[in-house]
Formats: sequence, C-alpha cells, structure tokens
Amino acid sequence: MKNSILTVMKKEFTRFFTDRRMILTTLVMPGLMIYIVYSFMGTGLQSQFETAEDYTAKISVENLPESIRAMQAPISYTEISPDETEQALEDLKNGEEDCDLVAVFPEDFDAQVADYDVADNTAAPAIKLYYNSTQSNSQSTYTMMREILDVYESALANRFDINPGEETYDMATEEDMSAQVFSMMVPMLLMIFLFSGCMAVAPESIAGEKERGTIATLLVTPVKRSHLAIGKIVSLSVIAILSGLSSFLGTMLSLPKLMGDGESVDASVYSIGDYVLTLLVILSTVLVIITLVSIISAFAKNVKEATGWVTPVMIISMLLGVTSMVESLCMTEPVWFLIPLYNSVQSMNGIFSMEPDLVNIAVTVVANIMYAGVGVFVLAKMFDNEKVMFSK
Repeated sequence: MKNSILTVMKKEFTRFFTDRRMILTTLVMPGLMIYIVYSFMGTGLQSQFETAEDYTAKISVENLPESIRAMQAPISYTEISPDETEQALEDLKNGEEDCDLVAVFPEDFDAQVADYDVADNTAAPAIKLYYNSTQSNSQSTYTMMREILDVYESALANRFDINPGEETYDMATEEDMSAQVFSMMVPMLLMIFLFSGCMAVAPESIAGEKERGTIATLLVTPVKRSHLAIGKIVSLSVIAILSGLSSFLGTMLSLPKLMGDGESVDASVYSIGDYVLTLLVILSTVLVIITLVSIISAFAKNVKEATGWVTPVMIISMLLGVTSMVESLCMTEPVWFLIPLYNSVQSMNGIFSMEPDLVNIAVTVVANIMYAGVGVFVLAKMFDNEKVMFSK
C-alpha cells in the first residue's frame, strides 16, 4: 500500500515540478501579483484621500467674520461678494485649484452669535460650507473648516471638556486592532487562495489525463483504486498548499500598505501556537477542497468542463468566507463546525480574533479529515467505473 501511494505521489510531483511554466504560474505569480496589486492599491487609495501636510487650503468666503479670520490654521481666505459666490461655486464644481471650499456666513455673524439665546427658540445663525467630495483637497478642507467651527462653537459656552489633554482614551490595543483586521479579511482570502490553488492543479491531474487518454494507462497498472485516489489527493494537496502559501505570503506582506497604516496591522501579535492551529485547519481544509475538486474533475470530460463545474463551488466557498465579516453569522456551537468549509472559516476567524476555541477547531479538523476520507472512497469507486473514466 505504502509503495503504491508513494509511486502515484512521485508521478504527480514529477509532472508538476518538472514543468517550469506550471511552477511559475502556480507558485510564483500568485503571491507576486497579489503583493504588487495590493501595494499599488494601498498607495493609490492613500494618496487619493490624503492631503500634503504643508498644503494651504484655499477658501472663498462671503462675509468673513473677524473671529474666524483670527483663528490659526493653514488656510488662505479669499473674500468674495454675493455676486461672485455663484462663480466660486462653479469653480468648485469644476475642481479648480484656486478654490477648495466656498463658505457663506450671515452678515454681522459675530454680532448675531453674541446676541443669540438658545432659550428664545429662534433659528441659530447658519453657515453654509460648499465642497467637492471627489477632490481630496476639498474634502480635507471641509473637514478642517468643520473642526475650526466646532472649536469656535464650543468656546462660546465651554461649561465642560470631553477627553482633555493627551491621555489615551481608546482602550483598544494594537493587538486588538490587528486581530480585528486579520479576523475579518484573512479567512476569506485564505479560502479564495486555497481554492484557486486546488483549481490550478486538480482538473489538470484528473480531467486532463482523461482528455489526453493517459488515465487508461494508469488504471491498468496493478495499483488499487483507493491507493491511486489517496496518492493523487495527497500529492495535489501538497501542491495546492504551496500555491495557497504563495498567495498568503503576498497578502500578509502587502496588507499593511493596503490598509494604509502599517503600525495598526502587525502579524507578530500571534503566537507559534496560533500558527500551528491555523496550519492544522488549512491542511484539513485543503484535503476537503482537493477531494471535492478531484471528484468533479473525474466526472468531467476535459479540463475546461471541470473548471466550469468547479467555479460555482468556488463562489459558494467565497460566500462562506464572507461570514467571517458578519458577526451574526459567526456561530460558536460545535454542531456548526460540522459544516465543511464554513467550519474552516469560523475556526480561522476565532484564531485570528485571538479567541481560539480548541473544541471547535478539533471538531473542524476531525470532520474535514472524515469528509476527505469519504471523498477518497467515492473517487476510488469512480476510478472503478469505466463509464465515468472513459466518457468522451
């Protein structure tokens, strides 16, 4: 038995690792492309919504009050008359560089504010701030002006302060923030990467051999069908894990850039035990996925048909991955961890949330191994069925 399985595994490894193109497209390119794309996305998004620190905001103001002019801020005010306001709004709409914001104050604003009494139940002096949210400078200027006006308003009746000084009031630690990001994103991404890795190797190994006619030569050898199924599933699982690992590394390295703040995303908050538990879940998950894809590939007549049938299953897997982002869909009862693929997502969600449930993880690993065992039995029976294996 051992020699038969090793022979099949050696054949699959030889076929894969002697093909430089397959190594490049399956192991190297996924991680490299993900790192490049995610890094550029993070840099681009950050530059899109950030304004240079030394930038001076340009505001066109109608009826600029002295109280606002006196407040210190990197702002250049341009006073305009009521007749010029319409043109300033048009410039703002068109994204002109000389106008980031148009502010319209009531006449005698300072006097109205001084005379205003909340108890009178009359309308307070209204300030109109027009901005263009598609322009990063305009959006930043609007935010800055709102903060200035909020400070001015609170200074008029400063009866108490909220969170004074430089003390830290947010009790969330860096570990908590990293755990939140990883627990929401990584389970879904890992499911996508693992499924992609399985799709890259399994259809070619089974449906591809059917298409080329080499499966017939393999089936006439004195190898038990169960040994053949086990050998293929184990060898394909190893290759799929390597492919998924490439994508995973690319994601982990680029995630700080994608999030725009490398200080709040740190994978070092996890212990070796967390990574061991994750590895166990990943290994058992790959066995389930590769078995499922292999069975579908055995039914298919060629690689194209196999890929077409596997794609809907991959979409379902992606949807299950999204459950890690929705708290109401994250179950904790062990019975839910008998559901294949969903159990893997929730187990990884618990690990990356730094709240691993060893019972649920154990149920996940054992259940996945059992499902893989059933899949091996089904695949072996399919190898025995000539109508299935020699269908054209």
